[in-house]
Amino acid sequence: MKVLVPVKRVIDYNVKVRVKPDQSGVDLANVKMSMNPFDEIAVEEAVRLKEKGAAEEIVVVSIGPSQAQETIRTALAMGADRGILIQSDVDVEPLAVAKLLKAVVGEESPGMVLMGKQAIDGDNNAVGQMLAALLDWPQATFASKVELSGDKASVTREVDGGLQTLAVALPAVVTTDLRLNEPRYASLPNIMKAKKKPIDMKSTGDYGVDVAPRLKVLKVTEPAKRQAGVKVADAAELVSKLKNEAGVI
Repeated sequence: MKVLVPVKRVIDYNVKVRVKPDQSGVDLANVKMSMNPFDEIAVEEAVRLKEKGAAEEIVVVSIGPSQAQETIRTALAMGADRGILIQSDVDVEPLAVAKLLKAVVGEESPGMVLMGKQAIDGDNNAVGQMLAALLDWPQATFASKVELSGDKASVTREVDGGLQTLAVALPAVVTTDLRLNEPRYASLPNIMKAKKKPIDMKSTGDYGVDVAPRLKVLKVTEPAKRQAGVKVADAAELVSKLKNEAGVI
């Protein structure tokens, strides 16, 4: 089985995000970029499936600037077999991403699309669901455990009330949650091997998908600073402040 894993280049999760002075967006100048953490989990799970013999080939696809090749190389160093970069200088919105991925699926014919549930920059949590709808494939989102058996996948997913286990027929779209696994660190030999693995360079025009933005960002602002806490002398004063000042009871 072939597994297709979409990955995205985002600001590293350890970096403090800065808003541009004109509030038009996030400042990306001289900022460390890395693979979206949820996508890293998806790559790790695909590699584990291959190590178990459940998958034969792992294809990584990314949509973004030429620098996204670094993100693909990271996935290749983790154990993916080859990469596809769809170059785009504009920030592609979720629906256009889903349409591009549908076109890639049409060319590659994978048995599963395994992807992060959301990217930490936009936090849209939409591409996986949209892709499943466009492909008319079953979907299992927020996976915390994935097991394959024949032409079916058993996916345990996290829901508000606990855990839910789904059985989906393959091919299917599965999106990963944080507790699915712990991604490995790429070893130096694998990093060197990844430099020789192929990356196909494509453009959005190759797939005939219109990636013109439909949404306009009006303003981006930093979260409001939290006020300092206060100490209370006793429970009676706490109840009084919650009732009269906070207005929560």
